[in-house]
Amino acid sequence: MAWVEAPAGKYTVMTGNEKQSNCQIEAQMSYRDMIAHKPVGEWSKMAPLRILSFDIECAGRKGIFPEPQHDAVIQIANIVTTYGENKPFVRNVFCLDTTSPIVATQILSFDKEEQMLAAWQNFLVRVDPDVITGYNIANFDFPYLLDRAEHLNVPKFREWSRLKGVKSVARDTNFSSKQMGNRDTKATNISGRLQLDLLQLIQRDHHLRSYTLNSVCQHFLGEQKEDVHHSMITELFEGTPESRRRLALYCLKDAYLPQRLMDKLSCLENYTEMARVTGVPFNFLLARGQQVKFLSQLFRKALEQKLVIPNLRSESSEEQYEGATVIEPVRGYYDVPIATLDFASLYPSIIMAHNLCYTTLIKKKDVEKWNLKKDEDYIVTPNGDMFVTTKQRKGLLAQILEELLAARKQAKKELAAETDPFKKAVLNGRQLALKISANSVYGLTGATNGKLPCLEIASSTTAFGRQMIMKTKEEVEKRYCIANGYSHDAQVIYGDTDSVMVKFGTRDLKEAMKLGQDASEYVSSKFIKPIKLEFEKVYFPYLLINKKRYAGLYWTRPEKFDKMDTKGIETVRRDNCLLVQTVIDKVLRMILIDQDVPGAQEYVSLFCEFLGLKEC
Repeated sequence: MAWVEAPAGKYTVMTGNEKQSNCQIEAQMSYRDMIAHKPVGEWSKMAPLRILSFDIECAGRKGIFPEPQHDAVIQIANIVTTYGENKPFVRNVFCLDTTSPIVATQILSFDKEEQMLAAWQNFLVRVDPDVITGYNIANFDFPYLLDRAEHLNVPKFREWSRLKGVKSVARDTNFSSKQMGNRDTKATNISGRLQLDLLQLIQRDHHLRSYTLNSVCQHFLGEQKEDVHHSMITELFEGTPESRRRLALYCLKDAYLPQRLMDKLSCLENYTEMARVTGVPFNFLLARGQQVKFLSQLFRKALEQKLVIPNLRSESSEEQYEGATVIEPVRGYYDVPIATLDFASLYPSIIMAHNLCYTTLIKKKDVEKWNLKKDEDYIVTPNGDMFVTTKQRKGLLAQILEELLAARKQAKKELAAETDPFKKAVLNGRQLALKISANSVYGLTGATNGKLPCLEIASSTTAFGRQMIMKTKEEVEKRYCIANGYSHDAQVIYGDTDSVMVKFGTRDLKEAMKLGQDASEYVSSKFIKPIKLEFEKVYFPYLLINKKRYAGLYWTRPEKFDKMDTKGIETVRRDNCLLVQTVIDKVLRMILIDQDVPGAQEYVSLFCEFLGLKEC
């Protein structure tokens, strides 16, 4: 997904029978003559990709989910846009039977389903999209169209790809990752065209209560589909041209909404930048997990240094290591500001600071053999593993992370200065991709069933993290105390993985922010660079219920709070009914925004009474 250049005189344009593809321009040249440009500056811009968003409707039997051996495809709506343009240049609906006109939309009516499907395949090849998108197209639309056309013996229907003679086939596949679990899905080969199923993307990147197109559009766009229930589809189709027009509008909107979602969530930009950063094919980003992205970067860096990576057999292991530390919470309701101090990119910064890598890990016999000096030539991590320092060798992981974080810093700098909305979307996608890539490095060293596990790196990283959290608590409470001239003794009331929450005791929000900033700078000076503790926010007031369960008003500036922030509470959990979410949200607003604790108690009592609960 980056730009390549074919120098003049180095290629030959293919014509007529010489062409092996359906591409608009086909040329032949040696790959050695091709110039690949890094995606920076002028070469970071997105290509004017042609995007097809489509949706199909089927005439199902009453109470039975449509089956391609029995139920006809009755409409196919298509929206075609060029990346960077606001409006589509093609809006059409392929309809079975006559359908009344729709403003600014081409209606193509057919007497027979076979004719309609053949015409749609011809349309697909002629419009020649670079990207095909829709909602649940991978598991429904693509397989249904292919199976239905096969049932009806529609010739050449499977020729969707840009390669001549290559037929598209929907195959059963399984996706498995720690983040997503096991999922049975379908994969359709469409050579030369990218597939972006918005359902798969949103399930992967966003935690929602419901993933229906209606719910997702309501959440992100503030609008919903046309008001046509699936049980009405066959009835509308069998009615009049006007009723089929209503169905066509419904189908057209279902084709347009994925395009709107893609633009709103910057999906194309974000995934393009992820492909550029990690060096993996675009289609892998939805079909594969994190490991392939990390390994691709590792292979790229190893190739530069002429290193060989062992091809290990992936074997599941029961071996485990101790994870992050959690400082026991001092539970309660705090009506004073609570400052939050966060380590910036904690695990990546630990790996860089201590040079933890596959290439720097040594054993005791190596220390003796090479007569290495402790703390000068090598370090011993808190859990007893040994790694050489940068004096001996700089680790591949440290180099990869330094490049990723430096590139992210540059992307954020350019993003702040950019005014063009499309360039801003690309730069934002790039900095997000760089952040995700950097944060995923640690996790993959600890994946015991992965391609390249190294528990010495993973366990050393978490051991340093635990040590740093406890040292932060110790340093803050030792410095900010009455004995040192401060008005109160500071107390760390909670800590989790990469952050600590500090009660400085002051009731003044500005002062708490000032103390938080000072504490972050002071504690950062106690650690090896690039480890850095940052002050980001203050919670005031703050309700600490338990580990990983809290709520508070989130302040980044003293004039006005940013939002009500909750973690692990029923307002954000998806395994509770909507009534519980609504009531708890109301109670939290009364406690935190109105600071009316007695009123919240009374509200809960009245609600329990309304439900007929005697005790609450």
